[in-house]
Amino acid sequence: MSLKYRTPESRFPRLSVLDLVHVRSGQSTADAVAATSSLAHHADRLGYMRYWIAEHHNLASAASTSPSILVGVIAAATRRIRVGSGGVLLPNHAPLALAEQFALLEAAYPGRIDLGVGRAAGGDALTSAALGRGCGGLDDLLKLIDPAGAQVTVANTTRTLRATPKAASVPPVWLLGASEGSARTAAQRGLPYVFGHHLGVGGTAAALDAYRSTFQPSRVLAKPCTLLPVRASVAETFQEARRAVLPWLLVMLGLLTGREQAPMRTIEEAEEVSLTQDEREAISRMAKDYIIGDPDQAHDEIIRLAATYRVDEVMIHPIAGAHAGDDPSVARGQEQTLRLLAESGVR
Repeated sequence: MSLKYRTPESRFPRLSVLDLVHVRSGQSTADAVAATSSLAHHADRLGYMRYWIAEHHNLASAASTSPSILVGVIAAATRRIRVGSGGVLLPNHAPLALAEQFALLEAAYPGRIDLGVGRAAGGDALTSAALGRGCGGLDDLLKLIDPAGAQVTVANTTRTLRATPKAASVPPVWLLGASEGSARTAAQRGLPYVFGHHLGVGGTAAALDAYRSTFQPSRVLAKPCTLLPVRASVAETFQEARRAVLPWLLVMLGLLTGREQAPMRTIEEAEEVSLTQDEREAISRMAKDYIIGDPDQAHDEIIRLAATYRVDEVMIHPIAGAHAGDDPSVARGQEQTLRLLAESGVR
């Protein structure tokens, strides 16, 4: 079974995958990376367009601390799917280091690598202090990733600095953001744009409209290109999908309330947690922004989102949790979400 996009019988958009390398109870980091490799293999086989890793730090529930390394791991474990960052956070990295890493990835897996970048720092104060901050930003990265390189002046001498000696191809750079400002920045530079709809910050329509209305064609992109991330839990029944999303909702509740972080609970552990009325209302509000349901419900909601926001692609962040006793090296709930969505797209 593999996805078929935009056939006469279906308005289903292109689908891709976003992953944070979830870490749950009973899993080591090695287990979580193995589960991500398995999930990426499934996405590749099912026909998903791309598989992106989002940079996160100092979270007990996510092991996606180094997207560039994970991109290499996933690209090696798959055959066809595009693999990339969604995104790396520019303030945490020197532009040259990023350009070098992704130029080498592109050389090893030509035509399969994406470089998605965000301009926010992300993380907490402890992480910020430990990481330090890179110098430069988006424009420096765009120059350095170009095979022609960047002109750099040191001690009154200007020389060319290249990310790799002789690039045969270049990974496309996507700009990620959650504001009209980031949308206009992507448009002015002629870059594909990802609005963080899954973050629940609002303003999706306004940002995408701003991007399209101010877009300036570039060497890399002739017309606007948009991608919409959304969190999803899909199962054979709505009740099963709703049950499977509770562990993720508790992770988000912990972030919202500033509680000490812990690995993602199993479904059974999550169901044992006592919540106040305010906490139950908070997770209900969060869940409204997610796709939760059976395959038919999820199929219809993806079509609605794609049509409402007129996006070229929808990126699924599978958030279904695991049951107690599940194999720690796989993520059955996430795999089920991707499989059922793929099947719903070809019905």
